[in-house]
Amino acid sequence: MADAATDRLPLRERKKLRTRKALIDTALELFTARGFDNTTLDELCDTVEVSKRTFFRNFTSKEDVAMAPLQDLWAVFLTEIADREPATGSLLQALQDALLAALDRVSTADWADRAARSHLLAAATPAMAAHNLQFCDRTIGDALTILTERYDLDPGTDQRPRLALDILVAAFHRALDTWSTRPGTSTLAAELDAAFTAVPQALTMTPNPRSPANPR
Repeated sequence: MADAATDRLPLRERKKLRTRKALIDTALELFTARGFDNTTLDELCDTVEVSKRTFFRNFTSKEDVAMAPLQDLWAVFLTEIADREPATGSLLQALQDALLAALDRVSTADWADRAARSHLLAAATPAMAAHNLQFCDRTIGDALTILTERYDLDPGTDQRPRLALDILVAAFHRALDTWSTRPGTSTLAAELDAAFTAVPQALTMTPNPRSPANPR
């Protein structure tokens, strides 16, 4: 689906996208093989045979290129909530539907592999993890702005929209953790759907106290 849309773009735009993809793929290969901190930006650019100027036209940093597959998904999510017809049901359900639709739009075999590698790298790289936290916070802020424009909401006085987004992101990370560590056994969409299904149960879960006679 994504590849067909790319094929319809003008030649110049297709070349830009190919360069961007080459930077992402090469970055993930080098960072995985050598380590994120042990790979310089010069080495990345030399391997792809592009200038730093070209790199910075596409990305702001090594962290940015390494997290690009997942950041692309959330960019499409923002487009989804901005363009979809306003839902009449719960806000959380509308957000879940938008994220699943965004995942469907970006999903290809290549994207799935890049997303999994990006997530595993972030889990092992403090600089990427910190970058991801900042990105999540910006994305939630952008989403709140869009929701405020489309719905009668005031996140400044009502905590629920922000909490709904926080729950969405937490469920996504849970699904991503499960999916990326079990390659080939499931899909991210299936794990995400399972995480969304578990959310209401998690909110009402009442665990039984452990008996002193049966310590862990």
